[in-house]
Amino acid sequence: MATSILLTGGTGTLGTRLTPLLVAGGARVRVLSRGTRAPADGVELATGDLTPGDGVAAAVAGMDVVVNCAGTTTGDDAKARTLVEAARGAGVRHLVHISVVGADRVPVAGRVDRAMFGYFESKLATERVVAESGLPWTTLRATQFHDLVLTTVRALTKLPVVPVPSGMRSQPVDTGEVAARLAELAFGPPCGLVRDLAGPRVHDLAELVRGYLRAVDRRRLLVPVRLPGGAARAVRDGALLGPDATLGRRTWEEFLAERVGTPSAGSMR
Repeated sequence: MATSILLTGGTGTLGTRLTPLLVAGGARVRVLSRGTRAPADGVELATGDLTPGDGVAAAVAGMDVVVNCAGTTTGDDAKARTLVEAARGAGVRHLVHISVVGADRVPVAGRVDRAMFGYFESKLATERVVAESGLPWTTLRATQFHDLVLTTVRALTKLPVVPVPSGMRSQPVDTGEVAARLAELAFGPPCGLVRDLAGPRVHDLAELVRGYLRAVDRRRLLVPVRLPGGAARAVRDGALLGPDATLGRRTWEEFLAERVGTPSAGSMR
């Protein structure tokens, strides 16, 4: 009998990569979404919303595994509590969760830290909800997705002068590789907190911005800005890196070449 998997966040950047992998693995896949259109052929749609909890219990009913890819910048722990309560009531046998490298290493204290790095505080709180759920669980921490980095650098480079936080090092990973690992975990037994997944190379944020500018054949003035607070200091000290992580293969440069192309001959504009 096919494994039944409920996927939250199935219409997001990660979820859209994960859904076809779960289907290809032989699972019966149901996606919880606020929309009304099925995300892919052969995939069930359960209309609901984790924030007020509408439709969640019905979505979880009859599912063997729940894969939680729903995530925003804040409030994910409250959404996870709603999901966990429904999953317990439905007798779900495995809860799989995606988190972020650095969730436990970026200290968030005070308004300055929370304004810039509250995302990590939310992710750590959500991890605790999963671990304390009473359900068999697996959590994978991954570094920043290439797609997220691209969104960030695009936003920064809309300005003629680009303020770049200095010393901000990251190890961006391919979203498809994260999806493949999550699919593997969803079909496997509960493992608790598994080994981190990170990209193959460490980059300074300024390096990522320059790589994007070369790829789109533009010129911008980069101005280093030193962010205040303990959270920013932790990131400068490597909190977002995965020294002991499993390393992906696809590089930032390869991702850029596919997504935005390579620069034409001649100097940057």
